[in-house]
Amino acid sequence: ENEDSGQKMEPADQLIDSLESKTSQSGSQIGLLMSAGVTEDLKEAASTLEDQEVAELDEKLPDQIQSLKEEAVVRITNYHVPQGAGDIVMIQSDHTGAVDILSAELETADLLGEQRKAQPPPLAPPTLWTTEKTKEFKAKMGKEKNGRMVVKRGEVVTVRVPTHPDGKCICWEFATDDYDIGFGVYFDWTTVTSTAITVQVSESSDEEDEEEEEEIEGLAPVGDVERGSKSYLRNRYGEIMPVYRRNSHREVQAGSHEYPGEGIYLLKFDNSYSLLRNKTLFFHVYYTS
Repeated sequence: ENEDSGQKMEPADQLIDSLESKTSQSGSQIGLLMSAGVTEDLKEAASTLEDQEVAELDEKLPDQIQSLKEEAVVRITNYHVPQGAGDIVMIQSDHTGAVDILSAELETADLLGEQRKAQPPPLAPPTLWTTEKTKEFKAKMGKEKNGRMVVKRGEVVTVRVPTHPDGKCICWEFATDDYDIGFGVYFDWTTVTSTAITVQVSESSDEEDEEEEEEIEGLAPVGDVERGSKSYLRNRYGEIMPVYRRNSHREVQAGSHEYPGEGIYLLKFDNSYSLLRNKTLFFHVYYTS
């Protein structure tokens, strides 16, 4: 019986073992299925959470941008514009939207300072006098090779006299026949390469101004022969005496000027205002030490 019972028990134990193994296999399969389901649920939950966060950011972003804009407007509104010359520069950050307001007043002042440095220094006025010995002066200059010339109607004659290394002062004398003429003296701050005196003739003061304008920009205002300076002045020019009409047909007009430095004197004889009459000019230019 014991043997029979033992034999009968063996199938039972095998049955139990097979059932346990099947149960464990089923449990493992169920576990895999459960874990797969949980993963899908987690993915769906994460996706839902991301959608919610994006939606919340989309809702909050316009409010943040609006608040940054309002803050920038408040900062601009509260800024007081500085009194005086200078540009205002506003710089806005791409990240925060903050606005920095700068004043270019100091930079403008520096530029103006450089421009002032580029301008020539002021020149001392000339010493002027007249003599009544017009006949004697004309007779003397008439015998000189370059002491007499004709300034035609509408013309401007410029006598260019470089500073001389042996001289300290320039002197001039001139007279005309029958009618007056405009006269002025200017100084060109330039390097002297030759001491030769040259004469430049322009058909009108406008043409002379155009030639000077082509050489350099930045010209001085225009005046009138009756009231003062007529010619444009280049930046490197200095005015010693503006062009005025002189009674050179009645008295010898004379003057002198001490050298301000190295450069070229420009003696302008202006007959541009005369539409009908040519002027016979007698002149003498020299330097003294």
